[in-house]
Amino acid sequence: MKRFVLAAPKSGSGKTTITCGMIAALKKRDLKVQSFKCGPDYIDPMFHREVLGVPSKNLDLFFTDEEKTRQLFYRDNRADISVIEGVMGLYDGLGGISEEASTYHLAKTLEAPIILVVDAHGMGRSLVAELKGFLEYDTAHLIQGVILNKITKGFFELIKPVIEKELQLSVVGFFPKQENLAIESRHLGLTMPGEQEQLLEKVNQAAEVLEECVNLESILQLMSEEPVEKEAGNEDAKSGKNKQPVRIAVARDEAFCFYYEDNLRLLKEAGAELVFFSPIHDEKLPEGTKGLLLGGGYPELFAKELAENLSMLRSIRQAIENGIPSLAECGGFMYLHESMMGEDGKNYEMVGAVKGSCEKKQRLIRFGYASFEEKNPCFMPQGSLIKGHEFHYYDSTDNGAAVRAKKPTGNRSWEACHVGENHWWGFPHLYYESCPEFAQQFVTVCGSWKTKSL
Repeated sequence: MKRFVLAAPKSGSGKTTITCGMIAALKKRDLKVQSFKCGPDYIDPMFHREVLGVPSKNLDLFFTDEEKTRQLFYRDNRADISVIEGVMGLYDGLGGISEEASTYHLAKTLEAPIILVVDAHGMGRSLVAELKGFLEYDTAHLIQGVILNKITKGFFELIKPVIEKELQLSVVGFFPKQENLAIESRHLGLTMPGEQEQLLEKVNQAAEVLEECVNLESILQLMSEEPVEKEAGNEDAKSGKNKQPVRIAVARDEAFCFYYEDNLRLLKEAGAELVFFSPIHDEKLPEGTKGLLLGGGYPELFAKELAENLSMLRSIRQAIENGIPSLAECGGFMYLHESMMGEDGKNYEMVGAVKGSCEKKQRLIRFGYASFEEKNPCFMPQGSLIKGHEFHYYDSTDNGAAVRAKKPTGNRSWEACHVGENHWWGFPHLYYESCPEFAQQFVTVCGSWKTKSL
C-alpha cells in the first residue's frame, strides 16, 4: 500500500490546493486513491469524498494511540495510493509546543515519506536555510521531497540545483502563483452544489498545473509501500452486529454535515441502522426511529429555514419529550435550544429542548482539543474519558455541567454538556474511537427505548 504525507512549514502554505490537485491528477491515471486528513478537521475529508469522489477520513493521534491509528489507517483501505494531508506546520502538535499529534508524529506512526509544500514567494537562498532546519528536526529521515509554491519557472530552475546539491533533497516540482486556483480549507464546507462545480473546475485546473510543473513519477517512486504494524479490529464494538438493527436518524443536509466516518462506522458495528434525514427539507423524523444523532455543521447559516420547518421542529421536540435517546454535537446542540441567532443577527426559535439561547461571539469559544469525563456515568464506564474538539464562535446561555472537560496541555478545565440516561448534548465534537463503549452504550440505549418508536 503506497502512501505519502503532504505537509508544510505552516498553515497557508498552499497544501490544500496542492493536495486536491494531487488527488485529481492521480485519479486521472486510473489509480484508486484514498485520502486522510491529519487532525480533527471535518471539511477537507468531506470535500474529498463528495466533490473529488475519493474515500476520506481523519487520523488523529490525540484521539487515538499509535496502534489504533495504524488500525484505522488500514481499515477498509483498498486504495493503490493513500494521500495524507497534514495540519498546520509539520512539527506543530499539542499546544503548538509538542510533537505529539503533529503531522510529523502521524508520518512516523505510518512510516510514510513526507513531501513538503513550501510557500517560496519572496524568498531566495533563504529557502535553503529554512529547509535545512526542517531536515535537522527530521530524526526519522522522512522528508523525501519538496514542492516550491508560488514561484516562477525561471526561479525554480535556478534554485532547484542549489537545494539538491547542498541538502541532498529532491525538489520534485513547483506550483506557480495563481490566485484564481487558490482553494482555502475554510471555504470547502461552505459551498452549495453550483459552487462545488466551480471548485471542482479549480481542482482540475490545479491538477493540470501539477502534471506540467511537478514530477509525479518521482513522487510515486518516493512513496512508501512497506507495511506498518497492523492491529486487529475492535471486536468489542461489533457485539450488536447480529441483533435486530436499531434505527438511528442522523441529521445530514446543508446545515448538519460534520461527521467522522469512523464514528458512523462504529455505530453501525454496534448494531445501528443509520437513516439520514434533513431538518431543513423533511417534515418529520424517519419512520421507526429509535435514536437521534444531530451532528455539527452550519445551522446559523440556515437558521431561518430551520425555524420555518415547524413540522420538523415539532417532530423532534415531541420525540425528545417522549424520551428518545439522542446525541447532539455543536451545531446540533445549538439547534436544540429555545432560540439561536442566525448569521443575519436575528434570533430564531428552535426545538426548545435546552432552555436557553445561542448567540455569536467575537472570538472562538473554548477552541481546541479536550478530554471529557461524565460526573455520573451514563454512556461511559466509571473513570473513562472520551476525547473531542471544539471550534465555534457561538456560545450558549446554558452549556450544561454534567461533564468535566480538560485541555491536554496546561491546567485548564471546565464544566460542560447536558447528559442523562438517554441524552448527551454539548458543543464538543466527539471522536467515538477514543472510547468505543460510548457508541455501544448509545446504540444499546436506543434499542431499549420502551416508548413506541416513531
